[in-house]
Amino acid sequence: MTVPSTAPPVVAAPRTAVVLRLLAGRGAFRVSVQVMGLVLITAWGAHDYGRFANALGLMGWLNFVPSAVEKSALKSLPRLRLTRDAVAGLAVRLAAAPVLAVLAAMVVALVTAPRSAAALYLTAAAWSIAGGLLMTVSGLHRLRGKSTLDALAFTAGAVVVGVVTCVTWAVRWSPETHLVLLLAGLLVLLGASVALLPRPWLRGGSTGHRLLPAFARSTVLLGLTELLDVIATSVVFAVLALSGRTTDSGPFYLALLVSSAFCSLLFYQLRLHQPAVSRRMRGTGAAAGRARAAVLLRFVERAGIAFAVLLGAGLAVPATRVLLTAEDAYLALGVLVLVETALYAIGLYAGFLVENTNSKVLTLTSGTAVVSLAATVVAAALLVPPLGPVGGFAALVFALAVKAAVLRRLLRRH
Repeated sequence: MTVPSTAPPVVAAPRTAVVLRLLAGRGAFRVSVQVMGLVLITAWGAHDYGRFANALGLMGWLNFVPSAVEKSALKSLPRLRLTRDAVAGLAVRLAAAPVLAVLAAMVVALVTAPRSAAALYLTAAAWSIAGGLLMTVSGLHRLRGKSTLDALAFTAGAVVVGVVTCVTWAVRWSPETHLVLLLAGLLVLLGASVALLPRPWLRGGSTGHRLLPAFARSTVLLGLTELLDVIATSVVFAVLALSGRTTDSGPFYLALLVSSAFCSLLFYQLRLHQPAVSRRMRGTGAAAGRARAAVLLRFVERAGIAFAVLLGAGLAVPATRVLLTAEDAYLALGVLVLVETALYAIGLYAGFLVENTNSKVLTLTSGTAVVSLAATVVAAALLVPPLGPVGGFAALVFALAVKAAVLRRLLRRH
C-alpha cells in the first residue's frame, strides 16, 4: 500500500538538542577523516601519501556536485505544497545520476588497470561524489523531521573510516585498496539511507518533467558557487603536480583539513537553518539580508588587500622571503590557514544571506564564483611553484578578496 503523502517539511529553526546531535554525527565523521590523514602518512611515507592526498584534493570538488541538489531542495521545498513530492523526487534523481556515472567509470578503470593513476583518481572521485550524495539524502531526511538518520549515517561513516584506516596502517594496504574499501563501506550506508526515503520521493511524480527546468536552473546556480570554490582548491593541487611538487600535496592537504574542519561545521549549520532562513528572507527581509552581506563582503575585501600588501612586503625582504620559500615553512603556513579560514567563513555566510533572498541574485553569486576561480588560477600559477603550500593558501586568500569585491559591487548595482 502506497503512502499518499509525506509529512510536511520542517521550516522552523532546529532545536538545540537536535543541532548538537547532528553536529556530533558530522563531527565524528570529520574527526575520523582528520585522524586518517595523520595516521596514513606514517604508514605510506611521503611519496605514496602525496599521491593519495593529491588524488583526494584534486577530486574533492565532486563532493559538491550532488550536494548542490540538497541546497536547492532545502531552499525550494519549504515553499511548496502540491508539488513537494515531485520536486523531492527530482532532487533524488538529479543527485544520483552523476554518482552512478563516476562509479561506472571507476569500475572500468579498476578492471582494466587496477594499479594505474586513473584507477586511483577515479576511486578518489567516487569516494568524494558518493559522500556528497549521502549529504543530500541526509538533508532530505532532516527536511522530513528525521534528523536522527542524518546523525546515524555519519556516525556509522566515522566507524567505517576508523576501521579501514586502522587495518590499512596495520597491514600496509596501498592507497588504491584503502580508497576502494572506504568507498565500499560508504556505499552500504548510502544504500540504506536512500531506501529509507519516502516512496513518493523515490518515484517522483507525473509533473516532475515540467518542473525540471526551473529546479535544475536553481540547482546549478545555487551549487555553482561552492563547487567552483572547491575546484579552486583542486587547482592548487593540480599546480603542485604540474610544477613537480606532488610531495608538497601532503602538507597542503593536512593544512586544508584543519581549515575545512571548521568551515564544514559552519557549512552544515547553514544547511540546518536554511529552510527557516529561506522562508524568512522573502519580501522586506531580503533587503536586510543583502545589506548585512554587503558589510561582511567589505570586510573580506579590505582584509584581502591588507594581506596582499603584507605578502608583497614579506617577499621583498630577503630574510622573510627565505622563511616563506623554505620547505618547512610551517609557521607561515599555519598563519595562512587561520587567515584563509576566517575570510572563507565570513564570505560563506555573506553568500548564504544573498542566495536565500530571491532567485534573481543567483546569477550574481554564480558569476562571481567564476571570477574567483579565474583569480585562483592566476594566483596559483604565480605563487605555488616558488612557495609550495604557502603559495597555495596565499592564492586562495587572494581569490577570496577578489570574490568579495566583485560580489559587493554587483549587489550595490542590483
